[in-house]
Amino acid sequence: MANVTRKNNIHFMASDKERELIEKRMAQAGVKSLRAYLLKMAVEGEIVRVELEGVKEMVRLLSNATNNINQIARRVNGTGNFYTADIEELRVRYEEIWGQVREILRKLSGR
Repeated sequence: MANVTRKNNIHFMASDKERELIEKRMAQAGVKSLRAYLLKMAVEGEIVRVELEGVKEMVRLLSNATNNINQIARRVNGTGNFYTADIEELRVRYEEIWGQVREILRKLSGR
């Protein structure tokens, strides 16, 4: 792009904090020219948008499973009995969590 004629002016304002962040990222990228850095980022940079709803659901499922484990542990400590229904409940929660993890991974991989 060395022989490209540029005739369009683009202007924007930034706060002191934003300017500091830009300069920090320029330094990390090893770029000394602000114009070159901003042009490169505007043309070739990527914006990554992460959808967190799946993660929020997974956190909810993990919280439920943790609560179930705590309840079962209290009951086992109190009675000394561990019931088949408890094991089945843990298995169901485990499958729900892994189903959510698989869904998140599927979305992240773009499939």
